[in-house]
Amino acid sequence: MGNSRPFNPFTSQRLVYRAVRDTPEDEAFVHAIQADAEAQSGAMYGLLRPETLKSSNEFKAEVAEKCLLGAIICLPAAASGDPENNNNDTTTNLSTNTSSTALYKDKHNAMAGTPIGIICLKANPPRFAQHRWSEISIDVLAEHRGKGYGAEAIEWSLWYGFRMAGLHRIQIQAFSFNDGACRLYGEKLGFKEEGRQRDHVWFDGGWHDNVIYGMLEDEWRATRDGQAQK
Repeated sequence: MGNSRPFNPFTSQRLVYRAVRDTPEDEAFVHAIQADAEAQSGAMYGLLRPETLKSSNEFKAEVAEKCLLGAIICLPAAASGDPENNNNDTTTNLSTNTSSTALYKDKHNAMAGTPIGIICLKANPPRFAQHRWSEISIDVLAEHRGKGYGAEAIEWSLWYGFRMAGLHRIQIQAFSFNDGACRLYGEKLGFKEEGRQRDHVWFDGGWHDNVIYGMLEDEWRATRDGQAQK
């Protein structure tokens, strides 16, 4: 994503981002995300327990109503086999598609096809708003991991946070045993390791650190400027 944005801000190269809907389908999807014990073991600070529908619905309401940004990550309708979308080129860079017909076929944003994950920028209490920082949380369904979708969605949330929401700093956290997340945040995406809470998490019979990564607005802009020059 470059320094200028297209007509529809809720797309990135391969993904579409939409609001959480008050539907049985979204209720089931959020529950599937929250019930993934493998994923939650790498991200959840609380004691790992079987997920109840009540608990996942509370999380769904938080994403929809209490986050600075809460979005369902979706494949585009064409890539999801949506018969209403007759564009068979699933490699199209969605962020450069400026056709109002393609972008807004109806009020529900028909571009959004199969949901694959959830991404949030957490909201701070109003009395802390002057500090202009937020934290990313992200979950992707198991069958869609390893394809770069999580990295793409995080990059999109950084753009949204810095360019749209006027944030100055965005952080993301990982447990030290989650090697994949630590490499993604610290090496690929350019976050800086800002702190390490030693032996902060008891999991699977051992103590593990909680690693805090952060990115400042000027660091993000420098990274984007460097990519544009390649």
